[in-house]
Amino acid sequence: MDFNKLAKMIQNNDVALAIGMVLVVAMMVIPLPAPVLDILLVINISLSVIILLVCMYVQEPLEYSSFPTMLLMSTLFRLALNISSTRLILLHADAGNVIEAFGNVAVGGNYVVGTVVFIILVIINFMVITGGATRVAEVSARFTLDSMPGKQLSIDSDLNAGLITEDQARTRRRKLEREANFYGTMDGASKFVKGDAGAGIVITIVNIVGGLIIGIWQQSMDFMVALSTFTILTVGDGLVSQLPALFISTATGMIVSRAAGQDTSLSTDVNREMFSDPRILFIVAGLLCLIGFVPGFPPIPFLSFAAGLGFFAYNKQKEKQTEKEKEAQQILAKEQEAKKPQNARKKASREDVMELLNVEAMEIEIGYRLVSLLDAERNGDLLDRISQIRRQTALDLGIILPSIRVRDNLQLAPNAYQIKLKGVAIESGEVYPEKLLAMNSADMAETVGLRGINAIEPAFGLPALWISDSDRELAELNGFTVVTPSAVISTHLTEVIKKNSAEILTRADVKSLVENLKKDNEEVIDQLMKDISYSEVQVVMQNLLKERVSVRDLQTILETIGTYSKINKESDYLTEQCRMALSRSICKQNMTDAGDLLAVTLSPDIENVIAAGMSANGQSLSLDPNFTRMMIDNLNQEIEKALTQTGNQPVILCSSPIRLAFRRLIERTYPQISVLSYNEIPPNVSARSVGVVRAHAMS
Repeated sequence: MDFNKLAKMIQNNDVALAIGMVLVVAMMVIPLPAPVLDILLVINISLSVIILLVCMYVQEPLEYSSFPTMLLMSTLFRLALNISSTRLILLHADAGNVIEAFGNVAVGGNYVVGTVVFIILVIINFMVITGGATRVAEVSARFTLDSMPGKQLSIDSDLNAGLITEDQARTRRRKLEREANFYGTMDGASKFVKGDAGAGIVITIVNIVGGLIIGIWQQSMDFMVALSTFTILTVGDGLVSQLPALFISTATGMIVSRAAGQDTSLSTDVNREMFSDPRILFIVAGLLCLIGFVPGFPPIPFLSFAAGLGFFAYNKQKEKQTEKEKEAQQILAKEQEAKKPQNARKKASREDVMELLNVEAMEIEIGYRLVSLLDAERNGDLLDRISQIRRQTALDLGIILPSIRVRDNLQLAPNAYQIKLKGVAIESGEVYPEKLLAMNSADMAETVGLRGINAIEPAFGLPALWISDSDRELAELNGFTVVTPSAVISTHLTEVIKKNSAEILTRADVKSLVENLKKDNEEVIDQLMKDISYSEVQVVMQNLLKERVSVRDLQTILETIGTYSKINKESDYLTEQCRMALSRSICKQNMTDAGDLLAVTLSPDIENVIAAGMSANGQSLSLDPNFTRMMIDNLNQEIEKALTQTGNQPVILCSSPIRLAFRRLIERTYPQISVLSYNEIPPNVSARSVGVVRAHAMS
């Protein structure tokens, strides 16, 4: 036999554990000699102490996730030892030196007193420790499972608000699942502890009664000799088994009652929470001192402990005073450091400087009076609105927004905020957290008697009024649209995102979107990406987003790019082909509630002039400035007329060759108006002309 292989097998934890469990079961059947039983009893006691100490020093229950399994294994091991010791007691009236020593110490020359003490120990373990641990495990399991949906929603909310990353959210979800599994398992495992305590009582009764019968009838012992012998052995056996059971029961109660998520040990928590306030310690010391002077009470123990507790409280008070002085010195040192000239300050490390180079994709900075909008306890819902914006952006535009950081900035005015894109402030506004914004004309406000602070709604530039909450009903009854400060900021943020979505979309975002699409069509997407690059896809998607075209149908975009890139790799050409492929969704987002597409068209002579001014590759457009100015004036008249007549903003409809050039010509003047080509109108869409831009009055 190869002993090296055998040694390696034993060293393997899984193999050793399997062999150990088989031997434990075998112990219930195979008789053990007394010396071997002594060794196993010592191992059992040591193991129970180790489990108890581990439970004391873990910082949270999940650090000892194997505890339910260890509880079952230790209980099975202890029951096997009980069976082996019972066999030796009844057969030979001898169960080894360990059990005999425990019995003699517990009995102390009087087996009646020893028996009473042992019974009290069993009752404490069964009724108090085990019962309490079982109940705590049941309640912990129930409340943990009940709170899981709320905790999962909290994780999703933090992820959508950008407070945590995807990896952090995945880690927290995994921890939440482990926590639920742990407490659910502990609920069942605690029943083993309770059953073990009950079995110990039954085994004790069997040992005494059975030992008396066997000693008197089979071994011809005197009654008192038999009673003394078997009582000592039974009490010793009971102590050897009940002490580890008591340790395990205590460990069970400690680990299930330990608050999850703590980052300190039990001793640190007890010291901080019970003995950190010297005022309480002084009060207790004074109370003990008074009791010590009451006639009839022993003064020495009370006064001694009062003096010790008072000395401990005095030292605690000195420590607190020292900590306060250190904190004050640190604050003073920071203030002095800040007052030093820049060249006299300590040079920053390379890591500090590198952190300064990090630029957030999107940020919102707020004045100090707007911090309440972030506090859910004060009805602040700005973070929830931002998470909703991220979801809505994914649905409307088809992109995943990066985390949007919200920070306070003391350099801003108290009620001001600004929206930053890649570290640069691009939009700003002012809101009043204690008021509401009522939007309508200023003249209308004076007519109905509304009073407030005149303002301009930051997202759309509408005239508005900041009013108090008591005037809300009056404003709504008179046709005003009333919104909260959080709604003003979130609406402004939404418009900023729509206007700058092309700049927000990075190549890494494109790759993530493509990888997500691969989950359902891996082979097809891999084949498409062999012919095109992520940079080509990014440019096309950015071109679409500049005109507020949703890129949610990414598969259609990739298939179109893959098909037409073999003909022409120009991004403008590929973008126009993608627009035609996405024509249904483009028309849908521009339709009225009645299902019509209202359009202002260009007359043929204007289209001819624009086509003649285009370069060969369509990249540039050369037109007479007078022609351009008069055409835009005419276009403005037609759009205003359509808005007045229909109440809806029309699109501009033109031929496909000049669509992109015309869009670039007017995008600074009309950034929100969609320009469509005739090829982008599907057969099932009803397009209705509400105006024509003609060439009259143009030279």
